[in-house]
Amino acid sequence: MIDRLRREAQTVREAVARLSPVQKQAAAVMIAATVLVLLQLQIGGRRFYEYTLDNPLGFEDPRLGGWAWWFGTQGVTGFVIPVLILLVGFRLSPREAGLGLGDWKLATGIAALYVPLVVVGTWVLSDGAEFQRQYPHYALAQTDWGVFLTYEVLFLFYWLGWEYLWRGFVLFGTSRALGAPLAIVAQTVPFAILHADKPVAEAYLSVLGGLALGALVWRCRSFWIAVPIHAVQMLALDLFATLRARTGASGIGLGALAEALSGF
Repeated sequence: MIDRLRREAQTVREAVARLSPVQKQAAAVMIAATVLVLLQLQIGGRRFYEYTLDNPLGFEDPRLGGWAWWFGTQGVTGFVIPVLILLVGFRLSPREAGLGLGDWKLATGIAALYVPLVVVGTWVLSDGAEFQRQYPHYALAQTDWGVFLTYEVLFLFYWLGWEYLWRGFVLFGTSRALGAPLAIVAQTVPFAILHADKPVAEAYLSVLGGLALGALVWRCRSFWIAVPIHAVQMLALDLFATLRARTGASGIGLGALAEALSGF
């Protein structure tokens, strides 16, 4: 039996040895992404910060500390560590890792078309009582602009981590081995699975969204375009909900907008 196990182990070693460097890189990237997600889920949550770590960041309000911890660990596990793996571990250039400017003209044009639509859409959504209750998720950000700014900057770091892990690390880290189409699919699968606890429509739309974002990033050859796609809608919704809470502005017309903007 021991000899049998030794032969099987030798077969595995020989199979690994036959892998090309780009195949080994792709395997390492997928395994690393899995470990990083597990790490984030296990120690990156707000409850872990508040009840296990007991507010080590020293925030006056532990709840804000919990948000900072969640956003910060997502930024580290999704952006900082993956960037180091690709640039230092595999010696990829920033461009090869999806960190370059890429086709910045196309990306800028898409952002210029997308952002106004999102701003208008979130302004309309923010008139709903349910949205005003939920955004910003940290309610005290509505009452203090300093807290609001801190919360949103930390949230931006979260989006860097969330987007780079899939549209940067996995997409560019596997593309040479899998080819662009399969790499786009590869980054979509775990991205969509992590939406399993979302409302049904959002969960299934995440499959389409993951494919579309992956294709867009690959076309632009830069992951940066994915950040405003996600982050701007949350920032706008938080801002409009906060302004409505401060001013009592109701409705979606220009008069309501002017009243809301007086809350600055």
